[in-house]
Amino acid sequence: MTHLYRLFLIFTMVVCFARQAQAQQNTGVLVSGDFKQATLEEFARAVEAQTPYHFYFNPVATDSLSITLQVREQPLPAVLSRIFLNTPFQFAIDVGNRVFITKGQQLSVALPENYFESGAGQEKKQPQATIAYTPSADKSPRKAASELKLYEIGIKKDNPSGSASLAGHLRDTKSGEPIIGASVYIESPLVGTTSDEYGYYSLTLPVGRHELKVKAIGLQNTRRQIMLYSDGKLDIDVAEDVRTLKEVLVEAEKDRNVSGMQMGMERLDIRTIKQVPTAFGETDILRVVLTLPGVKSVGEGSTGLNVRGGSTDQNLILFNDATIYNPSHLFGFFSAFNPDVLKTVELYKSGVPARYGGRLSSVMEVIGRDGNKKTFAGSGGIGLLTSRLTLEGPIQKDKTSFIIGGRTTYSDWLLGELPNKSFRESKASFYDLNAHISHELNEKNTLYLTGYRSKDRFRLAADTLYQFTNQTASLKWKHIFRNQLYGVFTGAHSHYDYKVTSEKNPVNASELTFGLNQENVQADFSYFPTSKHTVDFGASTIYYHVNAGSLLPNGPESLVAPDRLQTERALESALYASDKFDESPRLSVIFGLRYSVFQALGARQVYTYAPGASRSESTIQDTVTYKAGESIATYHGPEYRLSARLGLTDNSSVKLSYNRLRQYIHMLSNTTTMSPTDIWKLSDGNIQPQVGDQVALGYYRNFRANTIELSVEGYYKWMQDFLDYKSGAALVMNHHIETDVVNAAGKAYGVEVMLKKATGKLNGWVSYTYARTLVRVDDEETGEKINGGAWYPSNFDKPHDFTLISNYRFSQRFSTSLNFTYNTGRPITLPLARYNAGNSPRIYYSERNAYRVPDYYRVDFAMNIEGNHKIKKLAHSSWTLAIYNLTGRQNPYSIYFKSENGKINGYKLSIFGRPIPTITYNFKF
Repeated sequence: MTHLYRLFLIFTMVVCFARQAQAQQNTGVLVSGDFKQATLEEFARAVEAQTPYHFYFNPVATDSLSITLQVREQPLPAVLSRIFLNTPFQFAIDVGNRVFITKGQQLSVALPENYFESGAGQEKKQPQATIAYTPSADKSPRKAASELKLYEIGIKKDNPSGSASLAGHLRDTKSGEPIIGASVYIESPLVGTTSDEYGYYSLTLPVGRHELKVKAIGLQNTRRQIMLYSDGKLDIDVAEDVRTLKEVLVEAEKDRNVSGMQMGMERLDIRTIKQVPTAFGETDILRVVLTLPGVKSVGEGSTGLNVRGGSTDQNLILFNDATIYNPSHLFGFFSAFNPDVLKTVELYKSGVPARYGGRLSSVMEVIGRDGNKKTFAGSGGIGLLTSRLTLEGPIQKDKTSFIIGGRTTYSDWLLGELPNKSFRESKASFYDLNAHISHELNEKNTLYLTGYRSKDRFRLAADTLYQFTNQTASLKWKHIFRNQLYGVFTGAHSHYDYKVTSEKNPVNASELTFGLNQENVQADFSYFPTSKHTVDFGASTIYYHVNAGSLLPNGPESLVAPDRLQTERALESALYASDKFDESPRLSVIFGLRYSVFQALGARQVYTYAPGASRSESTIQDTVTYKAGESIATYHGPEYRLSARLGLTDNSSVKLSYNRLRQYIHMLSNTTTMSPTDIWKLSDGNIQPQVGDQVALGYYRNFRANTIELSVEGYYKWMQDFLDYKSGAALVMNHHIETDVVNAAGKAYGVEVMLKKATGKLNGWVSYTYARTLVRVDDEETGEKINGGAWYPSNFDKPHDFTLISNYRFSQRFSTSLNFTYNTGRPITLPLARYNAGNSPRIYYSERNAYRVPDYYRVDFAMNIEGNHKIKKLAHSSWTLAIYNLTGRQNPYSIYFKSENGKINGYKLSIFGRPIPTITYNFKF
């Protein structure tokens, strides 16, 4: 042992002497340059190009620094001293010519004298590794040791050659939750990927020594020194960056806007969503989604989304892979999702991945949190209308976790306290519950179980009580076959129902119900054959069971005749495959194909109509009876997916996408927004499925070290066979609904411009959208024409839309948000004249949607005040004070008319016609 110790001591002295000699040699290296308002990153690149120095710093912490100076053959320490004079920035240069820039604290680059006597083991004896500094670096030696340690992956070989795959999971250091969308890469050769929704990554790399880097906004950048011999795994824990904890995070990767393949996709972190002020102070994911370009609603207080010209039923809303049919609470003022149990929200407006289908306009995937795998924790809030509480923690540390959350309202009590009698006689309440368990069986198998339930009840100064329920459950099993292949097998159940009851008048007391059940199973596989290919493929099957409606007497005295619509059943199946191919670092292409098949099933009776005649009760020819499980009608067809990205420079790119989608289920509604009495109708022999195509082209550019993002997207969409209604159509309890609907064609086009700053004290985004949505009804089968068969604006056609979302953080404890939104008023049909026909007064209306309600604009303001940030504290709390509609503008929700004393008078309805102040107390422990 004595000889070994001496040899080690001699080796250490030789290495130190060599490095000292190298450092002395480099003291003669001089820097020259002419810099005018340059960023630190631009300065560092210039210095690195002419010297052996390498810089390490956080661009977010230094984004306020502007460098203007002329340098002629000066030593770097002298130059940096001039730059950082009278600033909080400091620098340190180690013997390896690494320059560390810090803010507010000095970084020591020398090892403590007792470093090798601390008993830390071999992890600290890796002289060939480097440490990249982050402003909130872990003060314990654990992070440094992880970055210094050399990880040997695979079976050790003397002369390794070829390539091998490296895979693993990225997890949060404190909670153990997976990290989504982080960049994992090596620089030479440049090979990288991003972590998926499970935090999983897979890379095919040349065997040998590499420095693996991990970067994500809101997290500390980290790296691992690896020696790759053959296929193997490396799980990485990543710590949260305290300095960016409360900043708006729109993308998990800084350069995703430019380098990512997906266009028309927005990812919102839950911390982004909590920054945006909303009505009644409740964090609302749908309200924030509505601030994105290309996403609209028909009016205030509505949670129905109109995405790039699509109707509200053309959006697939998923919560942990289970379908949500009505994503709203309390007349649409709140969304159905508790923000404390959510992680991210992803909205696909174009370039929809091949694994998704069934809707024409968009896919919104809401991803919930897995829960803390390290320690027990909780969070909640108390507001003017709602309260919420979430608990989470490990069942088995680092393997099994749970999270359960609940939310409810006390609006019933508030209505009872109001002086207006009609309000006091009204009722309105809701609740929702979430539960999730994740369990890691072993390193190859993980189970995820999610349950959700929500219920709404309300009555508006009348005896009619409205109730509706959402209920979902999903079970997912993720299995890693090998590093390059894993699969996720999902079984999910979705239920939606509503009930409308009236009991005040016993003679007319009734109960109207509707219910929809959906069971689906799917298998999704991801295969990474090489560093240039990513292949996704899978299959899915959905079984629909729809109680189309029933009207029953409510009580023994009721004279209402019982009436039931026929139950509808159907099976929708699909196969899909897509291949992402990186032709070069500049050019990437995704080819995808989804093939879907839909079968309407018995038992059921179906009407047939006289050929060539308009469908009506008088043209019914026969009734065909189908047995249980017998096919009534079959529809099928391909759904194409194509996306391409061409990198113009390191900071800019152009993207192109095309997709075709098919939709086999339709929503029938007598309102322009989603309501609790909407009916879902399956395609059958008389109702054809909808088909939509969209092509989009976009330009993307990043500025200032990827902290400012610019995107410009143009699109054109055309749709066929979506449903519109005849004048005077009856939608409730209609036994032959096909006689009151008509097939319509649609087209939508527009340009979306968005400028986004995702980090720093001042952050947010500003967007402008010009978009048109037009409809044409010229149905040959029904003979129905609207506006003479010409194109006319849809109910949600709003050509101009401007939105500003801004947040400013004055300190770690105080921040403000200011939002502004403007859009063109939506189209309406107006009465133009009154005339007599057959001795009875009639109203002459304009062509459909020929006029518009007044334009809409609104300003919101919020302040967030946090308690102190002491680590050892029972609970961390904050107060949010917000004012919704700061200017009190009476924005019109609708224009309606009444006949009063022989005159027709027009009225304007405003939902929020005055400022609405709110205060919310939030806590976390």
